[in-house]
Amino acid sequence: MFASFLIGLREGLEATLVVSILVAFLVKSDRKDKLPLVWAGVGTALVLAIGFGALLSFTAAHLNHEQQELFDALTSIAATVFVTWMIFWMRGAARKISTDLRAKLGEALQVGSVAVAVMAFLSVIREGLETSLLFFASAQGAATTASPLIGISLGVLTSVLIGWGIYASALRINLTKFFTWTGLLLILVAAGILKYGVHDLQEAALLPGLTTQAFDLSAVLDPGAWYSALVSGMFNITAQPTVLEMVAWVAYAVPVLFLFLRPAGGLPKATAGQPVSQ
Repeated sequence: MFASFLIGLREGLEATLVVSILVAFLVKSDRKDKLPLVWAGVGTALVLAIGFGALLSFTAAHLNHEQQELFDALTSIAATVFVTWMIFWMRGAARKISTDLRAKLGEALQVGSVAVAVMAFLSVIREGLETSLLFFASAQGAATTASPLIGISLGVLTSVLIGWGIYASALRINLTKFFTWTGLLLILVAAGILKYGVHDLQEAALLPGLTTQAFDLSAVLDPGAWYSALVSGMFNITAQPTVLEMVAWVAYAVPVLFLFLRPAGGLPKATAGQPVSQ
């Protein structure tokens, strides 16, 4: 549930910040008549994102065992690629995201009403599709489907409340620290998703070593303990992983963490705690 919550919070806050910037621009430009077009674009993006998630679930439910394992593996690998790209994109784009969005919306206003709706749609659809894919990939390892759904719903709701608070200048959060810490956690989540994808490829007999265990932590990770469920659910750390799973986990986590934490990383200090409405 916590991994899904983190995904919903991170992706939801990105989308909320984008919408807040667009709305603030229209309000300050005295173009409130265009707000319905923004919400129409946002609503369309949300509907398509939900539909994409439903399509993934429907497809997975109508495959045989080997096909489903392969499908789960591919979605896990794709989710890992997307979350990695998202983490580094947000780090690099944070400095100019507000300026760029306002400039694009200004151009859209000059083109016409439809362009405004399309602008809002394109600004949100990426986060929506990524959220659906990440949710599907992270939910594959869950014991029940309810926990990931509850987690991601709470994450999105929290992001909306935070976004509204920032827009209304009711609160200020240090965006540098927020995106750094959530970025670190998401890298570990992505490493776990990749590990799960490798396991699926082994289950589908496309990779060897399904029975070759790297270690056995059964004595430490009690399946019935809450901390075991937390570690397994969030980072996909299992008691008896295969050697290839752990090789994939380390091969991803170590270099990505190094690149993310190097001195040039992180969000610019100028953006920390700045309200979106300004």
